[in-house]
Parts: sequence; C-alpha cells; structure tokens
Amino acid sequence: MGDERRSTIFFTEQHLSYADILPPLEVRARIEIAVLNFLEDLNSSTPAISNLPMINRKSSNSRVNQSLLTETSWIFLSRSFCTKSLTRENSAKAFIRVWKVMEMCYSILLLEKRVTQRELFYKLLCSSPDYFTTQLQVNQTIQDVVALLRCSRYSLGIMASSRGSIAGRLLLQGPDQETVDCTKCGSSGYAISGDLNILEKLVMKTDANYIIVIEKHAIFQRLAEDKVFNQIPCILITAKGYPDLATRFLLHRMSRAFPEMPIFGLVDWNPAGLAILCTFKYGSIGMGLEAYRYACNIKWLGLRKDDLELIPEESFVPLRPKDTQIAKSLTSSQILQDNYKEELAVMVESGQRAEIEALYFHGYDFLGKYLANKIVQVHYI
Repeated sequence: MGDERRSTIFFTEQHLSYADILPPLEVRARIEIAVLNFLEDLNSSTPAISNLPMINRKSSNSRVNQSLLTETSWIFLSRSFCTKSLTRENSAKAFIRVWKVMEMCYSILLLEKRVTQRELFYKLLCSSPDYFTTQLQVNQTIQDVVALLRCSRYSLGIMASSRGSIAGRLLLQGPDQETVDCTKCGSSGYAISGDLNILEKLVMKTDANYIIVIEKHAIFQRLAEDKVFNQIPCILITAKGYPDLATRFLLHRMSRAFPEMPIFGLVDWNPAGLAILCTFKYGSIGMGLEAYRYACNIKWLGLRKDDLELIPEESFVPLRPKDTQIAKSLTSSQILQDNYKEELAVMVESGQRAEIEALYFHGYDFLGKYLANKIVQVHYI
C-alpha cells in the first residue's frame, strides 16, 4: 500500500508539469494519499514531519513550447521541485496553510459544492485567522495545492469569478436547453458564467468569420451597441481588463470548436495592453500548472505603432511607472516574438501611451471601419 501511494503522480518527477482536470472522487483520493503519506512518515521508526514537494512556480522555472507545425506557442512550468517545510521558519505558516486549504477543499468536494476564491478567503479567515489574513495568501496557497496535487483549481471545487461578456454572431445552448442569441443581448452582452462546467457543456453555433477580443468593456459596449457584427461577421468577447479564467476558458473552447476562425486582439497601445494580449496568447505563469491550458493563437490587430498617425497628438499621455515595470517584464520574457518586441521598444522609446478611445476623434462610428480595414488589409501580427 505504501509503495502504491509513493508512486502517485504528485510525488514523482516522471510526469510533465500540468494540472489535471479531475472528478471530485479522484481529487479526494489524492488528498487522502497526501495525508496517509504524512502520517506514515510521522509514525515510522524514525518519526519525521515530511516536506511537501511541489512544482516550482517561479518565473525562472518557466519554459516556452513553440510548435513546429503551427504558429501556436505557450508557456509552461518544467519539472523542477521546491518544498514547503514545517521546520523552516520562513515556510512554516505556508506549510500549514496548504493543509488548511486541502482540508477545506475536501469538505467542499464532499458537499458537492463550488466556491469562489473570495468565499474561500472569508471561510478561512473565520476558521484559521492565525494563518490567513489576506486574499493573496489564499490565492497563493491554492496554487500551492494545485502544484502539490497536480489538479486544476476547478477540480478542487474552486470556481472562477468571471467578469467577461460576449456578443455577436453566436448561439449558446446551455445544459437547461435554453438558447441565447448573442446578437440580441444589448450593449452589455451576455455575461460569461464563472462555472467552467457550464461553459464546457455549452453547445455553440455561429456563422461568424472572426473572433475579436477587446481589452476594455467600454469599447466592447460601443461595438455591441453599434452592432458591428452585422458589418463584420464576428463574435466580440471581453474580460474587461486583465483576463479572468472563465473568459479565457470560453475563448479557448471557441478556438477548439471553430479552429479555422481567426482570433484578433484589440488593446490599448501600452505595455499593459500588450501584457493582456500575451496572457490570452501564451498563458500566464501566474496560473502555475494551469499556465498553458487556455492559450489561444490570437493575432494583434490594434492598436499598433502603424495606427499612431490616426491619433491626434493631444491624445497621447506619458507612460506611468507601472507601464515601465510591465515593459521590463515583457522584454525579459522568453515568449515575446520579435515583432511584438519591436512594438514594445517603440512604446518605451516614445515614453507615451495611447488608448483605443482616441480613435473617436474621427467619429463614433470610425472604430468599426477601422477594424474592417485592418482585417481586410491583413494588417495584424
């Protein structure tokens, strides 16, 4: 029994570093095995408190996968391990947090419930105030548990908190058989559910030719209100800023359901906009073992340096310190392709940033014409 437990995938380096999507029964089994291994070491002839081996989530452990057959690339974590130890002062509390979160997830799975990270934080704040005082501690510990058990957050019973919306030429049929026509959802679009199980079961139909990912909700609303999808046969989707898991999940599902359909990104011309685009395109190392799972081959439509002549000089604003910090991080990244690096270098050299809204200088209906021209002229990278 002991040998069988030791051979499980979260105690060996013989497997790739990714997080499985598992049924609750298997996740509970992995937690039980972790507990049994811990107790076995504690009750052995030479008692010891075993360390918790988990995949190292530091950026230095990230790698780039570049496909030889397609243009798709994504980031992932290699098999380098680190440990949490009760006996090391700097990681003792983190060690205990891992067990507390696993205990909570086990209870959630037994109840067949799902919770958001925010709900989990308040539950832990009340039950273990000596160990959990901030949301960040909970978020990091969840990633520790993912790295230990090698299963996704969703498999642990933790639900994504979605901000995203979708509109345009798409019919969605949910598990309840109700069909939503996304052309008729108004300027705010159809709210994307945070329940990945519901998103996975959606039946999708479309006559669109393109998917356009929009950084900002205000731009999304303008395009949806103008029904730009009637002029450009497209689906519009936004995460209203930095992409949340549910929006990325749905976009990835659409990319699999409609593999021939190009995906375009419309973001502000600044390092933050590029970072958002890259998260959709390559994944996010902040997602740990789930970094690569929802990466999509998105093309950068705009704003880009060639579009700057369309923007009045008064609309440019100086880069902020945060922009400079993001630019440095992107520059040092292995994943950024050369033409993206060129765009970033121009941003940094100019010391300026431009927002999509600056195109309204040409009229509120200009944005739709701008997108159509860029697509027709194949003006994207």
